[in-house]
Amino acid sequence: MKRFTSSFALFLLFGSQLVAQSGLLQSGPMLGYNEMREVLLWVQTNAPATVQFAYWPEAEPENRLLTAEKLTLKEEAFTAKLPAGQVEPGTKYQYELLINGKAVKLPYPTEFETQMLWQWRTGPPAFKVAIGSCAYVNETEYDRPGKPYGSDYQIFRSIHAQRPDAMIWLGDNTYLREADWFSRTGILHRYTHTRSLPEMQPLLASTHHYAIWDDHDFGPNNSDRSFIHKDKTLEAFRLFWGNPCFGLPGQGGVTSFFQYNDIEFFLLDNRYFRSPNKRQSGEATMLGKEQLEWLIDALAGSYAPFKMVCIGGQVLNTAPGEENYADHFKEEQAYLLQRIEEENIKNVIFLTGDRHHTTMSKYVNARGNTVYDLTVSSLTAGVYAAQENNTLLMEGTYVAKHNFGLLEFSGPRLERRLTIRVLDADGQEQWVREIASEK
Repeated sequence: MKRFTSSFALFLLFGSQLVAQSGLLQSGPMLGYNEMREVLLWVQTNAPATVQFAYWPEAEPENRLLTAEKLTLKEEAFTAKLPAGQVEPGTKYQYELLINGKAVKLPYPTEFETQMLWQWRTGPPAFKVAIGSCAYVNETEYDRPGKPYGSDYQIFRSIHAQRPDAMIWLGDNTYLREADWFSRTGILHRYTHTRSLPEMQPLLASTHHYAIWDDHDFGPNNSDRSFIHKDKTLEAFRLFWGNPCFGLPGQGGVTSFFQYNDIEFFLLDNRYFRSPNKRQSGEATMLGKEQLEWLIDALAGSYAPFKMVCIGGQVLNTAPGEENYADHFKEEQAYLLQRIEEENIKNVIFLTGDRHHTTMSKYVNARGNTVYDLTVSSLTAGVYAAQENNTLLMEGTYVAKHNFGLLEFSGPRLERRLTIRVLDADGQEQWVREIASEK
């Protein structure tokens, strides 16, 4: 009886420790960038705590590896980024979160697979990327009165059910509100509140996440380079997202780039350098000269069969309005498309958000190269049903309900194909298109 009592006491003690560590978890874990030799792991606690990740090859559970430890701090919103730097290419791993040295048990898989070293060995692998924009999570005391603006949070479970390898968040990934805009406390609260949505957690844990921003996660509605607190929102973006880099060297902003297998993704910043919409003099710019020229250089030097350019606002829509290129930045839009034509850059696809509905536009330039603009919106924010005279709109691609996109890359190296699927919040397919890479 004495032995039983002692064992039971140890069980209660160990169980209470596990509960205590789980209670310190605010959001995550989340997978950030994915490279052949390194994967980023992210987590947020709700109080100071020492965090660390253990990870191991799925086929070798006894080969446990550890990241560095980090003490989460209030001044960093209790977030931590910990690279897993002992991984090998093309390997499946499982991982677990340790808080104060104790494993946190989660009711969903925590796993990742590093990118394959396929070059000079085999064809590029098939893979799948989810995309979406405009994620509003209600918080009644800070929302506007009336009907809640956010809904259908099950969309994140629907995305997770598709098991994408990566997800790109195309801006308005959280909605800063009047109470948030002008203080670091408010900005970090808003990012924390959105990231903590329960329906989002399984998706965060097993898909690699990359992000750009648009006006609502950058600042107030329709905000631009004049926003006085853009340094604070930039800090929050860096704390909460796991991109491989943030901004061009010496430039600021959130510009980034990554390659997944043979496809290249150019992550642009359409807010940090943006001139005010109402300004009557000076050069009108969405991207700024340095970022724009970097993009053209990078596209011209790319050998990728598809060049996926991610930007918050629409590029090809010919109907002026709603902050797209044609509304305020016609000269820069014309310059960008002209340079793509002059450099004979093929297979450029803009991935855009912002509009609270989904569409796809198609433009063929004078050299016969096709440029696409795929807008996917909205994840959970209110839907906006627009009637626009977009002369480049592809028939049958308009969706006015909560939705997300799936980009499926497949085929041999010289004949890569992209299948685009748009699904609603319940995972029901709305339309599908297939694009072959142009040679």
